[in-house]
Amino acid sequence: MVRLLGILIGFGLVFVATWSFVSNTWDYLNDEKHENVYHEFHEHPRDIAFAHDGPFGTFNRQQLQRGFQVYQQVCASCHSLSYVAFRNLHDLGYNEDEVKALAAQFQVPDVNQQTGEPAARPGLPADRFPSPYPNEVAARAGNNNAVPPDLSLIVKARHGGAQYVASLLTGYRDPATYRNHDGHALPEDARPGENLFFNPYFPNLNLAMRPPLSDNAVTYSDGTPATVDQMAQDVAAFLTWTAEPNLQRRHRAGIAVTIFLIFASLLAWLAYKNVWASAKRQVRATGPLDPENMAKNEVSKRDAGIEG
Repeated sequence: MVRLLGILIGFGLVFVATWSFVSNTWDYLNDEKHENVYHEFHEHPRDIAFAHDGPFGTFNRQQLQRGFQVYQQVCASCHSLSYVAFRNLHDLGYNEDEVKALAAQFQVPDVNQQTGEPAARPGLPADRFPSPYPNEVAARAGNNNAVPPDLSLIVKARHGGAQYVASLLTGYRDPATYRNHDGHALPEDARPGENLFFNPYFPNLNLAMRPPLSDNAVTYSDGTPATVDQMAQDVAAFLTWTAEPNLQRRHRAGIAVTIFLIFASLLAWLAYKNVWASAKRQVRATGPLDPENMAKNEVSKRDAGIEG
């Protein structure tokens, strides 16, 4: 009786689970997709090719230096790089004297050793890039109540990575004349309010950061024309480096490991073909069906007077 009751309960649970799965799947497949205005007008990042893309990608040092120049002259007034030290700029090709000179251009928070009061001093190679604001309240006050994010890991923190950053910096549009891919105009209630700017690459379309780039906003030391698109791609590549400074080492290690695994797999296959492929497995009868054991069993039965 108990076994029958357990079987009935089991069938009941299976029936309920199956019914729930089938009904929810049916509702999902037949449910109409309701897209709001943000989904309708949000654009995916542009397909931009960077030198560091792919398993064989490497950083372009000249591009990284140009990107650092854009950050230093444009972005550093609002955004910090709190996880990057000035000494890391050696990886971009700057020598020791250049790193010291670049660090000295930034004022780093410190404490006066005589009075104990907060103070500021020129940066040293061991220091990290400082925040342009003393605290969050000051950052909000200077940016329409929006805190500028730290850019050290922004490429890894945003879907699309460097493509997203470059697309965002070049994606500001006039909301009055903008049309999405279906030719629809932006509704009035979705247009930016006071001190906000329309950008279809931003998830909610409107952001507090004004367009930061304009043609010839910086003068590149290598003579590259400083167009908006060029500066956006350069600073996006630089921020990829700040987020993944060991990217090239990872690529090299991955290639070496892949080659090793292929070679080891080939050796293992050749060893199998030469050593084990011709070996024949012999199965020996053991246990109750072993003829020797069966004979001993018959003798034991006769001695005990057991028939059969």
